Amino acid sequence: MFKLFKYFKWYHWIFILFIVGFIYLQVQLDLKLPEYIGSIIVLIGTGVETGTSQTSLILREGGEMLLIALGSIALTITVSYIAARLGTKLANTLRSKIFQQVQGFSSEEINKFTTPSLITRTTNDVQQVQMTTIIMLRMLVTAPIMAISGINKITNMNSSMSLVVMAGVVAIITLITIIFILVGPKYGKIQKLTDDLNQVTRETLTGIRVVRAHHAEDVQQNKFEDVNKTITKTNIFVNTAMSFIGPGMNIIMYSMNLGLVLVGALLISDNLLGANAYEGISLQAQFTQYSMVILMSFMMLIMLFIFLPRAWVSARRVSAVLNTKPKIDDRLANDIAPSDDVEIEFINVCFRYPNAEECVLKDLNFKVKKGETLAFIGSTGSGKSTIVQLILRFYEVTEGQILINKKDIKHYKLSDLYSLMGYVPQQGILFSGDVMSNAVLGNTNATEKEVMEAIEIAQFKEYIDESEEGLHRAIDQGGNNVSGGQKQRLAITRALVKKPAIFLFDDSFSALDYRTDKSLRNALKKVTDNALKIIIGQRIGTIMDAEQIIVLDKGEIVGKGTHKELLETCKPYQDIAFAQLSKEELTHA
Repeated sequence: MFKLFKYFKWYHWIFILFIVGFIYLQVQLDLKLPEYIGSIIVLIGTGVETGTSQTSLILREGGEMLLIALGSIALTITVSYIAARLGTKLANTLRSKIFQQVQGFSSEEINKFTTPSLITRTTNDVQQVQMTTIIMLRMLVTAPIMAISGINKITNMNSSMSLVVMAGVVAIITLITIIFILVGPKYGKIQKLTDDLNQVTRETLTGIRVVRAHHAEDVQQNKFEDVNKTITKTNIFVNTAMSFIGPGMNIIMYSMNLGLVLVGALLISDNLLGANAYEGISLQAQFTQYSMVILMSFMMLIMLFIFLPRAWVSARRVSAVLNTKPKIDDRLANDIAPSDDVEIEFINVCFRYPNAEECVLKDLNFKVKKGETLAFIGSTGSGKSTIVQLILRFYEVTEGQILINKKDIKHYKLSDLYSLMGYVPQQGILFSGDVMSNAVLGNTNATEKEVMEAIEIAQFKEYIDESEEGLHRAIDQGGNNVSGGQKQRLAITRALVKKPAIFLFDDSFSALDYRTDKSLRNALKKVTDNALKIIIGQRIGTIMDAEQIIVLDKGEIVGKGTHKELLETCKPYQDIAFAQLSKEELTHA
């Protein structure tokens, strides 16, 4: 928890010093009030014994008490404000740091933490850290100062009454320790269950159409209920245990007060407390007030340690993200100037997913140059999309090298590497905003004219013309208000607007009808002739014009050549081709 305080700025520590100073003043002012109460009791006794009026003196004492109380309130409000500001600022910094950190994660780190867990860590866990920081900045400083100051006040007053206070403190510590032992381990479980609940909810909402189409509402409901019941039972146990704190503390406090009254009364009756009865009552009243301060300080300190376990769990989860060093970064990068005259070469490339036993790609060797098109085809799970992820450095190769312009891609800065590439994923991922904001994601300097040109090439103009909003037509989060084909065409638009040297099409035409697919590819040829193009495809019609086609099977190259060469020499390619098109269509393509 305390390690996260390193994200405070230097001037925040000055405010923390102010908090310490203000709390010290506030406690000293509060401890002055019992002295005034004692003085007022003595004045009342003096008036009764002498028969003289003490009203003016009592009013003066009361007025000073009021001023002290107002000063204490002002200091408390100031401390609360500063602590709230610091806690909120720390949470803001942590959320920003986590967001920046996650953007640098490779697919391996994302899979390690999982998306639902990262969301929970950014929201719920940071919130826990924020709340506890605010409480710590107040209680962790206030409690020791109150305890030490209160003990100093009662030390020389009376040993018999001090024993009653010590008994109350021991009882409070025992109560809280028992509850702490019971609920402490449960906080970590609650955070893990929150991840699970987030995951079930997220996957159900994301796949709601599939759930409905397969009438699987009961299946998802059962999943949700399992997690929901477990987290509910855990929360009920924790809250039930915590509910004993209030009544338990009240019993201890009332018992201690009763004990102080009884002991004080006995001491006063034996003339062992003060010079006379009124002074004895004054000392007893002061002692009761100071003992309450001491007891409250221990209660605050122990209550803080009740909140800390959950915050420590959250802090560890946040720190785990912030302290994870991305495996893919710029530590091997050199100042290599990106060039539009590009070529990509795979040399003996093998790749194995983390914790996997076998490689999904084995001994890949090929080269593709500027102006050429390289296409990959193969059965599902043959590793086609993984090749694109390796080029983008979403994963690192296990063996071998990937070269761009005869330089290992590890030696390129990630920003320089990505500036060369226009990536179009199969899913056509879109972001909330409008058509324009999605189109210029990779080139924010693009003009509306350039965007419209790219839209026409991507066969997306019809969608723009349907609405008076044009380029500013709204796109929902994830592109939920557009079809799969429209998502792919807008994603292709985004890549065209970027004007990269390398185009990576990861099965980016699968949601298009054959007519649109053909029109789009014909339009693409005119603007991408000078670019290097890598296409992952399932349709023969999409890849048959490529200068080089590689056929994959279980991660290995089983065929390489042009469409015509593969039809003659590669059995797996023939099986795919004849399953999609007739012999005449393939021959005269």
